[in-house]
Amino acid sequence: MPVVFVSIIDPVGAGFVESLAHPGGNVTGFALYEYTLSGKWLELLKEIAPGVTRVAVLRDPTVGSGTGQYAIIQAVAQSLGVELRPIDLREASEIERAIVTFAQVPDGGLINAGAPSAVVHRGLVTTLAARYRLPAVYSSRYFVTVGGLISYGPDSIDPYRRAAAYVDRVLKGEKPADLPVQVPTKYELVINLKTAKALGLTVPDSLLARANEVIE
Repeated sequence: MPVVFVSIIDPVGAGFVESLAHPGGNVTGFALYEYTLSGKWLELLKEIAPGVTRVAVLRDPTVGSGTGQYAIIQAVAQSLGVELRPIDLREASEIERAIVTFAQVPDGGLINAGAPSAVVHRGLVTTLAARYRLPAVYSSRYFVTVGGLISYGPDSIDPYRRAAAYVDRVLKGEKPADLPVQVPTKYELVINLKTAKALGLTVPDSLLARANEVIE
């Protein structure tokens, strides 16, 4: 049975397809991220909070994409003079202990990399970021609507619209193996000004001008 997937973080690493250009089986679809997006999260964090010199990256160690994302962030961190620390997203108590310990030293910030476990713990992470005054960048808009500072990630609706076109092509006889896996083409930058004010941050006008949505 042909399958068209949507929002898979790393379809090659997860074993769904042989490659993005040539899926090679009866499965194709739309990837959730490109690894290069991960470096943008750190750049945005430094833009909205220039004083940050230490960054904890919240990642899921059980998902292969976590390693790839961290490697990209690490490469960007060297050019920005930022020290990184990985925090694994496992149990809530472990996450809280790690963030509390990290927050004991000043000038820290957070990057919440995209992973299913990050969604599960989004309330905890945004609450801790606010409590310990840690500027944080998130992978999706819904983190910012519950109090997060800033998010940058793919439009969550667009892949489903594009997937419908793939389904139509498959139903008309095309093989998934001949339909390349596509990556996002639309990205959203969302900023929570209320959270920025609470953290004592002034959002640069250049950043506000690029935002798709500003929550006041």
